[in-house]
Amino acid sequence: MFTGIVEETGTIVKITTSENSLRLELRARVTAENARLGDSVAVNGCCLTVVAIQTEDRGALLSFDLLQETWVRTSFSELKIGAIVNLERALRADGRLHGHFVTGHIDGIAEVLVFEKRGTDWLLEIAPLEEIKRYLVSKGTIAIDGISLTIAEVLDDRVRIWIIPHTHAVTALRERNVGSHVNIEADLLAKYVAQLIGSR
Repeated sequence: MFTGIVEETGTIVKITTSENSLRLELRARVTAENARLGDSVAVNGCCLTVVAIQTEDRGALLSFDLLQETWVRTSFSELKIGAIVNLERALRADGRLHGHFVTGHIDGIAEVLVFEKRGTDWLLEIAPLEEIKRYLVSKGTIAIDGISLTIAEVLDDRVRIWIIPHTHAVTALRERNVGSHVNIEADLLAKYVAQLIGSR
């Protein structure tokens, strides 16, 4: 379980592909502190398991194994060497919940339609899949690439979100452009409510 509050950005250093799986290797500092094999880390919002750790002077190289399905169903397929990714360690039981409950299970991807600076803030408009959009409401929460964000408005063909300068500066959103794809996780409570109502 995560909160959607990004702790740092890491840098992709290696992507190794095989017939049935892929290995992602990234450089991290904060996330690598006291890291152990088997730890869960949200990488661009996707819950992955640490399978190898290589300690460095400043941080460590963390490795994660991904299924081909994960690679295809997320924005990971667009990653390149040198790209930055959002990182968050699993929520501690005694920690503060600053964002919202994020499971790290990606519902799908969304295309960035608009991402431009408006005054001091940034306007982000995305086009989520219809099966995801049913869980989204104005002033509700959404995790975009693992970032807990508030939805400003749900329109017919898009969802509008405002990004404050701090979020733009300290997350991988600063590398996104029109046409990019982002990982989306709808609010967990919204999915449970929809399931309960639909089963009646």
